[in-house]
Amino acid sequence: MPELPDITVYIESLQARIVGKRLERLLIKNPFLLRTAEPPVQSCEGQEVRALRRLGKRIAIGFANDIWMVIHLMIAGRLHWYESDRAGRMRSALLYLEFQNGTLTLTEAGTKRRASLHLVQGEAGLHAYDRGGLEVCETDLPGFRAKLAERNHTLKRALTDPILLSGVGNTYSDEILHRAQLSPMTQTKFLDDQQWSRLFDATRSVLHEWTERLRDESAGRFPEKVTAFREDMAVHGRYGKPCPVCGTAIQRIRYADNETNYCPRCQTGGKVLADRSLSRLLKDDWPRSIEEWEKGKKEV
Repeated sequence: MPELPDITVYIESLQARIVGKRLERLLIKNPFLLRTAEPPVQSCEGQEVRALRRLGKRIAIGFANDIWMVIHLMIAGRLHWYESDRAGRMRSALLYLEFQNGTLTLTEAGTKRRASLHLVQGEAGLHAYDRGGLEVCETDLPGFRAKLAERNHTLKRALTDPILLSGVGNTYSDEILHRAQLSPMTQTKFLDDQQWSRLFDATRSVLHEWTERLRDESAGRFPEKVTAFREDMAVHGRYGKPCPVCGTAIQRIRYADNETNYCPRCQTGGKVLADRSLSRLLKDDWPRSIEEWEKGKKEV
């Protein structure tokens, strides 16, 4: 799922292309994408784009008539931009927004249709899609600590709860916790002052650094390689590969459609955390430490 760094770069790229431009035509190819009936989608046509805004992991496009289009890409949704002279080479998409200078499309990989499009009237309507999560780059350590401590969650849950923190999901929470050297299963109520400081610094630095990396990668072009799995990440999507800090094999916890990736030496004191889908099945055969896990690999 595109998160704060990806959404930020999407919005910056769109600002250079569609702000001040008129939406000539809107075409929805899949009726399940549109989740609202009022105001009608036709109310955006012929209107000039006046503003763009990030609401957590959503992209909001504001038009001159105070209608806002709110796009949530979810896991597999992606945006694409085609200049006017490339319009004949567009891939099939769920949504087409035709502007004076080009076309913005929304595609979604796979068969599950989770991406969504909402249209709302004015700031009041837009406010309903703001989950209230803290913007970590706009706060200080006491504000960060107070917000995340409102609910006693595991650190993985706290970082990805949109009511607590804005724009962070499965991918960057793994990277943040690895940099902070904290277990994803530690509860917020057990953090000491030093750990809170490490978590705050890691959250800000990871989000800032990845936003800069993605900006450099796109280099003025529209971002087309938006993915949750990147080779230069420390732990996310790197199960079984060596930790870039200590060389220990990265471990994971799988649940539903997500997984948490972590280094057992850097983050959990050498303990291999229970994987819900496997530990129930393996029971006593589930490795409890790095040494047991590595021994089991050699015996296979």
